[in-house]
Parts: sequence; structure tokens; C-alpha cells
Amino acid sequence: MKEKLQRFMYGRYGLDSFGKFTIIVSLVLMLLANFVPARLGNVLSLLCWALLIYTYFRMFSRQTYKRACENQAYLAKTAKVRHFFASQKSIMAQRKTHHIYKCPTCKQKIRVPKGKGRIEIRCPKCNTTFIKKS
Repeated sequence: MKEKLQRFMYGRYGLDSFGKFTIIVSLVLMLLANFVPARLGNVLSLLCWALLIYTYFRMFSRQTYKRACENQAYLAKTAKVRHFFASQKSIMAQRKTHHIYKCPTCKQKIRVPKGKGRIEIRCPKCNTTFIKKS
């Protein structure tokens, strides 16, 4: 059975970031359709089904170049949001071992290890020095 599915999907585009996004949006719309009045719920469920059909159309498409261009456009539009969340995740991962200070003049972020006591920090961007307790 697995081999049949692999043969069927050969040459087809498959699932990508934009496809995952459309599936999540359609699931959210499906949940919202249950909690709003009937007329609006019908519109939301219709929109949900349209998104799901479009997602499956993209997954089974043999025009991989067009689907890849659509995915690249989606990634380009969401790059700032994805970068923000990735940087916040990185900052949270480093909270136990490092302090992150901002330079008072140029606002450059500087990472300093915790537990070093009172230290003098030199900004690598503008060479300003300032004293902080680590």
C-alpha cells in the first residue's frame, strides 16, 4: 500500500509550508464556524472547504515549478514574522546562561555570560563602554 502511494505521488508537488498554513487556517475556520451564528457559520465552512480543496489541488499538482513559486512568495511575505519568533525562541533558550544587554548609544544587542559579577562591556559596533552587573 505504501508503495502504491509513493508511485502515485511521484512527480507531484506534495505538502510544503504554504500547504501547512492553509490546512491550519481551514481548521481554525472550521472551529469558528461552530461558534458563530448560522449564516456566518455557513460562509466560514464554505471557505474552509474551499481552502482544503485548494490545498489538495496544490499537493497533487504536477506543476511543481508553479507550486514552488507560490511557496516562495508565501515565505517571502512571512519572513519578518518567522524571524521574530525564531529570535524570541533563541533568546528564551539562552536566558539560563546569558544576559542580553542593549548598548545605550546604538541599541546593539550584546550577549554576556551570567555569573561574572560587575563587568565592563564594550559594544562591538560603536565601541562604547558601559558597566553592568552580570
